[in-house]
Formats: sequence, C-alpha cells, structure tokens
Amino acid sequence: MTLEAYEQPTILRHQGALANKFGRSPGNRSLERIDGVKVSDLARAHGSPLFVFSEHRLRRAYREAHRAFSQRYPKVQFAWSYKTNYLDAICRVFHDEGAWAEVVSEYEYQMARRLGIPDTHILFNGPYKPTDALETALLAGAHVHVDHYEELYACERIAKKAGRQIGVTLRINMDVGIYPRWDRFGFNLDSGEAMDAARRIASGGHLRLDGLHCHIGTYITDPTAYGRMAGRLAQLALDVRQETAMVVKSLDVGGGFASRATLHAQYTPGTDATPPIDDYAEAISRAILGAGFRPDELPTLFLETGRALVDDAGFLITSVVGQKRLADGTRSLIIDAGVNVLFTSFWYRHDVLPAEDRGGMQEDTVVYGPLCMNIDVVRPTVLLPPLEAGDLLVIRPVGAYNLTQSMQFIRLRPAAVLIGENGEIDVIRRAEVLDDLKAAEQLPARLAE
Repeated sequence: MTLEAYEQPTILRHQGALANKFGRSPGNRSLERIDGVKVSDLARAHGSPLFVFSEHRLRRAYREAHRAFSQRYPKVQFAWSYKTNYLDAICRVFHDEGAWAEVVSEYEYQMARRLGIPDTHILFNGPYKPTDALETALLAGAHVHVDHYEELYACERIAKKAGRQIGVTLRINMDVGIYPRWDRFGFNLDSGEAMDAARRIASGGHLRLDGLHCHIGTYITDPTAYGRMAGRLAQLALDVRQETAMVVKSLDVGGGFASRATLHAQYTPGTDATPPIDDYAEAISRAILGAGFRPDELPTLFLETGRALVDDAGFLITSVVGQKRLADGTRSLIIDAGVNVLFTSFWYRHDVLPAEDRGGMQEDTVVYGPLCMNIDVVRPTVLLPPLEAGDLLVIRPVGAYNLTQSMQFIRLRPAAVLIGENGEIDVIRRAEVLDDLKAAEQLPARLAE
C-alpha cells in the first residue's frame, strides 16, 4: 500500500460582519489573451515583467471621446497629454487620430517636435517654463498657458524684444465644488485676479489674450463640475470681450476625466462609478453653447484628456516568484514587478488576474513586488486561486502614468510592446540594461583606479 505525501491543511479565518449590498463577487477568474494574443506567448517572447498596449483600445477610446464632443460642439480639438504616457508609439497613435500635443516641460515640448508636431499644434502648460523654452514657444506660435505674473512679465519682455504682439492663454483656477481645489495653478477667478491679469495684458500692448484654460483636478467623476467650470470660463471670456475688446478664441477645459480603474477609497468598482464620456461632453458643451457667444466668436474647445484615453489600453504581465503565509495566516505572493514600475498601485485597486484558470478556491491574498522595501505592495488584498512560482498574472489598467513615473529603483524597467489592430506585435520600448542606468554618470579619474 502506497501512502500519499502529507499535505498540511489550510485553515481560513472567517470573520462576521455586516454584509454590503454588493456581496463578494469573484469577478473574472483569469485573463488568458490580450487582443487575441496569448499572455503566455507574450511573456515567452518578450520576458516578464512586460507592459502590453492595445492599439485597438487606444484608437477606440479616442474616437469615442471625439465623437461625444464633436456631436455636441462644432469646434473641438483634443491635445494628447504627454505626461500621461511618453512612449512615442502611444503618442503617435493619438496624433494619427488628430490629437495635438499638450506638454508641461521643455523636454516634453522637444518630444512633440521630434514626432513632427508643428509648434502651432502644441499647448505648453505647467507652472515652470525656462526662459529660453518660453521664448522658443512664443516666437514659434505655440499656445503658451501663462501660469503666474512672473511668467506674464517674461512673456511681455519677449514680445517687446521681438517687436510684435503675441497671443497667450491664461490659466485660471476657480471653486467649482471639487476639493481639494487645484488653486496652486493659474490666476484665481473668484478673487478677481484672473480679470486683473486680462486687464494687464490689454493695457500692456505687447500681448494678446487668445485663450483661457482651467484644469479642476484629476480623476473627477462629477461631470456637472466641468459644466460649472466651463460656464464660468465662458463668462470670463465674455467679460474680457466687453471690457477690453479682446476676443478669446479658445477655451481649454483641461483633462482629469476618470478612467475605469478603481481607487482605493472607492466603494463601488471603477467600471460602475466612472461616468460615460458623453456625460462630460454634454455638461461642458451645454455650458459653453448657452453662455451667449456671438456665432462668429464661438471659441474652439480644447481638451487635454490623458488618463481616460490610455489607461484601459495598458496591461502588465508579471510572474509569481514566491509565496508565503504572513504571521496572521494571510497568504501572500511575491511577483517580479514592483511599485517602481507600477506607481499607480498607490492609487488603484488594480485587477490582478491569473493568465490561466486552473480552478481552486479563491483566497484573500496580498501581492508584493520584488523590491526590498516594505511599501512595495501591488495589491493589499485580492481574491486569487492557488498559484505557484512561474505562474503568470495580468495587472490592469496600467496605461496611464506608470511609464512616465517609473524609476530604476532596485529593478530596471521592463520592455513594452504594442499589439496592432491586425494582430502584429511590436516592441515599442526594449527592456533596460545597466548601461542605460549608468550612461549619464562620470567617475572621477582619482576614483577610477
């Protein structure tokens, strides 16, 4: 008689608590393919961890957003938010769809120019623009968003030196019921500072007020807040027209639309809590169209949407490298991707899905990254079936901000691939090697021996 090997039983503690109305849904048990391509094939060909982007999802998201706004407002122009995702291939997809570029630094400006975007199709935003970059952008016809008085004075000096009047956009902040308020950017509308800045432009004679811009925050799930902002921005434009005779040609309502990711503090899943893009479009368009502009002076509507367009198109394939029971009995996994490449783990309860459904009882699991830091927690708790070292997981959505905010802390950054609409797979960023990390360093000769 052959005895089977002893297997230690797993005892799970059940705690009584008040039930919520949603219950505890197991959700998706696995994600074996991304756009028809097997996750295991992607990992085998390109390694783990691996960022994967879906071109189909990128284009679909842009077209849905453009349709929502252009059906409601006659003059719409999207500008891709470079800080959301720097990858040339991602930027190029949105530019191919018709988006301009929205940048917040001189090197983002250079990125857009490298991709062939004309200066006149670049919105230059942000609280700090070095003088030489500011001068380049102004003289080349970019849409410069002036953030504060020192920057306004610098623009006046540049225009005076050039001997011509140059158009600028004023960034505005206001109270629309979203807290905390993003009042560190731009000129305040409620105190009268914004109108004072417009008067300064009109009286100086060197600049021309072509546009107004406001960005009320990020991951905003209340479309009515955008309606309030757009209405007040439109009224400011009309007040400027009446008092100074300057005609505001564009209203930029920024970005901040929510993706379908779930924030840690959210009670309901992001897929249920996030409004459709049509709700944002309706609130904004209705406010501007109802403001009272003359038909021949209706301003162009700019949108700097980033997260809502790219987040759902990004996936991260990662491998289990170990598992253990914590002191309280909770099961934990260690994977080969940490918060150094998945910064949004601090904000999101990401979906964490096995690449293969092997069945088994799901159990609350902590998912840790590979970093030698206690804060390297990819998911504090998630229901997962039994997994072993070498098993693949897929984390989503990860398309927004992870690539731009990633760092080479303990682990180098992984490769990224793009799955084309016809199923082709292209490497759009190779995995880093040590030389990439050390390329900018110089070792003094006295220490080299």
